[in-house]
Amino acid sequence: MSQSLRDHSVGEDPRAARTGQRQNRGMRTRLGCLSHKSDSYNDFTAILPDKPNRALKRLSTEEASRWADSFDVLLSHKYGLAAFRAFLKTEFSEENLEFWLACEDFKKTRSAAKLASKAQRIFEEFIDVQAPREVNIDFQTRELTRRNMQEPSLSCFDQAQGKVHSLMEKDSYPRFLRSKIYTDLLSQTQRRLS
Repeated sequence: MSQSLRDHSVGEDPRAARTGQRQNRGMRTRLGCLSHKSDSYNDFTAILPDKPNRALKRLSTEEASRWADSFDVLLSHKYGLAAFRAFLKTEFSEENLEFWLACEDFKKTRSAAKLASKAQRIFEEFIDVQAPREVNIDFQTRELTRRNMQEPSLSCFDQAQGKVHSLMEKDSYPRFLRSKIYTDLLSQTQRRLS
């Protein structure tokens, strides 16, 4: 009996077994990537809006410390936002921040012609079931937002945006303040002063 036939139980299709092995290998690869997620200061500096060294020279310890005062203070600071985004990437949940930012941008829309298309794009990307970057909101909020899409207005995402903001503030923000990205950043700014 050939080796390939001995490796399979009677009646099992060898092609199905190979497909299963490939799928298992793919799953192991994906899990391996997940286990190597990084939470380092260097990941943050890599996505700074300016050149990292120049940006960090401008960031004071006082400014970075204020990010711990409130979630909204963090979101309103250019480098705070970049650091929080880097942290969310380590948790594979950056879609929450991206949705919140898309809603903030959406609220600035002045053209009635662009309003509907922008709303549809946000809905399809973040709200719709099986959206590519679907945010975690409850069924009622999703359905309310779906109804709001029938006549889009600047406030059609308010409830969903509020839920996502609350989720980030209660869940991700406290972990961010304890993260290596944030603590290393504070250390760097303090070291610069000495």
